[in-house]
Amino acid sequence: MPAVEVGRETLLGCLSVPRWADDVLAGQPYPSREALLDAADRAAAELSDDELDQALSAHPRIGERGGAQSRREQAGVDPASRDTAARLRDGNAAYEARFDRVFLIRAAGRSGEEILAELDRRLGNGDAAERAETVDNLRQIALLRLEAAL
Repeated sequence: MPAVEVGRETLLGCLSVPRWADDVLAGQPYPSREALLDAADRAAAELSDDELDQALSAHPRIGERGGAQSRREQAGVDPASRDTAARLRDGNAAYEARFDRVFLIRAAGRSGEEILAELDRRLGNGDAAERAETVDNLRQIALLRLEAAL
């Protein structure tokens, strides 16, 4: 089986955290896709506050589709549904007022209603619990993007 390698720009397109990309690059070449994904998973498990801010700056709000990756990931959110769009706008505003950052969730495979239910649930989180959920969702998104890029 050939060794598996990935480039820095590809990694940064998955998770905009240079330390994470450097950690993954440092282990190359990997003996398999699974080994690469495991290393990426471990490296994304913990993010500093600065890394979290940096990663979030690369993500659009749910319901505000950014680049091609975000559009694919948010495919379950119907932008033509005025009710869903309004509820997402209100939920995003409440979340940002509560936590002072954009609401982030792994949207891939979730409907608009599922995302809204998670948004409502997470508004009840304490700061530490919500930070941990945000980091975990960033990790999930990074792994999905990396897997798609391989």
